[in-house]
Amino acid sequence: MLFVGDDWALDHHDVEIQDQAGRRLGKARLPEGVEGVARLHGLLARFLPEDAEPSQVLIGIETDRGPWVAALVAAGYRVFAVNPRQAARARDRLGVSGAKSDAGDAHVLADLVRTDAHQLPQVAEDSDLADGVQALTRAHQALIWDRARHVLRLQATLRDYFPAALEAFADLAEPEALELLGKAPDPDRAARLSRSQIAAALKRARRRDIEGKTTAIQAALRAPALGRGPVLTAASAAVTRSSISVISALTTEIAQLETEVKAHFGQHPDTGIYLSQPGLGQILGARVLAEFGDDPHRYASAKARKNYAGTSPLTIASGRKRTVRARFVRNDRLVDALTRQAQSALRASPGARACYDALRARGIGHQAALRQLANRLVGILHGCLTTSTHYNEATAWPQATTTSQNRQQPAAA
Repeated sequence: MLFVGDDWALDHHDVEIQDQAGRRLGKARLPEGVEGVARLHGLLARFLPEDAEPSQVLIGIETDRGPWVAALVAAGYRVFAVNPRQAARARDRLGVSGAKSDAGDAHVLADLVRTDAHQLPQVAEDSDLADGVQALTRAHQALIWDRARHVLRLQATLRDYFPAALEAFADLAEPEALELLGKAPDPDRAARLSRSQIAAALKRARRRDIEGKTTAIQAALRAPALGRGPVLTAASAAVTRSSISVISALTTEIAQLETEVKAHFGQHPDTGIYLSQPGLGQILGARVLAEFGDDPHRYASAKARKNYAGTSPLTIASGRKRTVRARFVRNDRLVDALTRQAQSALRASPGARACYDALRARGIGHQAALRQLANRLVGILHGCLTTSTHYNEATAWPQATTTSQNRQQPAAA
């Protein structure tokens, strides 16, 4: 067995190779890319017997992503993703001087994977399709977050010189708001917008009650309001036009990425299982698949999947003190998707609704109840993926289904 610590940087990797006794066999600084991987293969070949398997090489590295990690996994090495916090604690364990270097970190990682590989998560061998879905869903969600930030900035700008626009448009990201503010980014021009211009924008946005909305928007834009100086107003109008251009471009790209997410997600063999789950549509289902991955051996049990999801409670017990609280070290993207699923499942699943109501009846708060419901749904999803079966309401919530059926039965005469 060989144990390798790999301290990575943007353009190079410091590696150290140890044997089972912890003796350093070799170390090197390797360049990022094909040349570096080839040199690592050659370095390992110097210390491995000819009949050795690649799986006899254990590599610790503080990431689970990127071409370098993918190349190591493809070569057959066992690669372990070490959390930076774990590496920092291990560094403190091996020395108290506070010294730190890239070569020293490689030594720490090699020693850690040699002694504690059984405690470390091995890099999952997700399919290329799952990795593609993850890249798309993360980019899609990042653009949505970026748009929300720009909308908030636009809102702050308008509040400073054109508060009537905030009264006229409840959501500045809506297409009619962007179109009309783009045409009239200052109070004077907005007051001169005709009913036909406003109505046309509402029609293009496919709104209902166009006459009523037109009247309300025009009244808000023409209402008396405090103003600012002409120079500041002109400058703020220019800022508004710029923000609208950015928001419009982001909206277009979000729609395009959404199409790509649905197309890639639809190609995955587990799509039907995910879409059968209550509260999961194509976008949320794709996000959950992307963050969980599709390596069938990654989660040994439903509990392991729940722990990774961050929905299971965290117990802290010491002496007579015992505390149970929510997990805060977690995959925030996955938690966001699972919480949204739980919220949607309240309408889609009678069993989920009954579970949530029972939790609330015990005095548990809304967010805590949603988290516990999401934890149950993760367990149900794990069972469906393990057995390759679609969601079934009666199987998932047998007690709730039986109670509902008993209520629907007519009373005996």
